[in-house]
Amino acid sequence: MLHLHRIEVIVVFATLLFAKSSVLGQHGRTNINFDGLSKKNHYYGLTLAYNYSTFKIEHSRRLTPAGSFAINNPNGKSGLTLSMVTNFKMGEYFDFRILPSIAISNRSLDYFSGGSRIPKTQTIESVFGEVPILLRFTSEPYHDKRVFLVSGIKYTYDFASNSRTDKKKFELVRISPHDFQFEIGAGLQFYMPYFIFTPEIKLSHGLGNLLIYDSKLIESTVIDKLYSRTITFSLHFEG
Repeated sequence: MLHLHRIEVIVVFATLLFAKSSVLGQHGRTNINFDGLSKKNHYYGLTLAYNYSTFKIEHSRRLTPAGSFAINNPNGKSGLTLSMVTNFKMGEYFDFRILPSIAISNRSLDYFSGGSRIPKTQTIESVFGEVPILLRFTSEPYHDKRVFLVSGIKYTYDFASNSRTDKKKFELVRISPHDFQFEIGAGLQFYMPYFIFTPEIKLSHGLGNLLIYDSKLIESTVIDKLYSRTITFSLHFEG
């Protein structure tokens, strides 16, 4: 399992690499492909991505019968994302980016009842429509390569949300289909003769509580707040 705190280390490392590349870029003049592709004020592209999604839980302080119910930290699951890239240059080092996306994701919640070691699992399968709006800051080019940092806001809507499920037929928690997330990440740009190849890693954290509270469901009452968390490894093909 990939732990989310490792992403923080990766982002810090990328920041240091970014600073080093900015210095080296002042002396690197071999940028044949960059000089040709950088003349465009805007360009488009396609993204193929792997996502790893989970929840961050804040447990409820409400009293429940001793040993009646407990919830463990949820396990993350993998999914796929497909995006269309629209990139607008904002000066020499900044880009404004919009990436409308379709993402398939799976997440789960494990409940333990009455001291049992066998969990009762709810798997949440989602099909997201996503609209990330990002600002990217790039380094100086060095031998047709650049390092960048990216940050922004993403709105997501879950087309497969269980929020409309009949309460009488649904046993566990229900999740809101709407979510706003903060995103931060880093990556590399490789300027090829006809396109830009860009591997990127991002961490997304939900800003709003996704839980639809239901006082009649003990599974719902043991959770106070539920936030989305996602790691995304992307391969952009742009230009």
